[in-house]
Amino acid sequence: MPQITVDYSHPVEDAFDVDGFTRSLHEAVVEIAAAKPEACKTLIRHDCLSAYGYDDRADEGHALVTVSIGLLPGRTDEVKARLTEATLELLGKFIAPQDGVTLHAAAEVRELDASYRKFDR
Repeated sequence: MPQITVDYSHPVEDAFDVDGFTRSLHEAVVEIAAAKPEACKTLIRHDCLSAYGYDDRADEGHALVTVSIGLLPGRTDEVKARLTEATLELLGKFIAPQDGVTLHAAAEVRELDASYRKFDR
C-alpha cells in the first residue's frame, strides 16, 4: 500500500516526465496520506490504443492520462480529495503542453478492499 497505477496514451509519452512525476507523487502520498516511502509502488502503463469521443484513433489531438491510487481504509474524504487534487496538479507540472493536443487527465483515490493482501520476496 499504496497501490498506484498510471495509464497514459500517445502522444503524451514524449512530453511526460514519468520519473519526476512518480517521485513527486510518492512524496505527496507520504505527506498527505501518511504512507511510508517504501510502501509506495507505482505501475506505469503506456497505452497506444486509446480513443476519444467520435474522433478517429489516428487523430493525435487528444491525450489521456488516468491515475488510480489505492489506499488501505481509514483516510478521510478530505485527505483523499487533497491527494487527488495534488495528483492532478503534478500531472500539469510534469506533462509539457503540446501544440494541437488536448490533455484529458483524471485521478481517483480509492480504498483497497478488505480482501487485499500482498507479499514481498
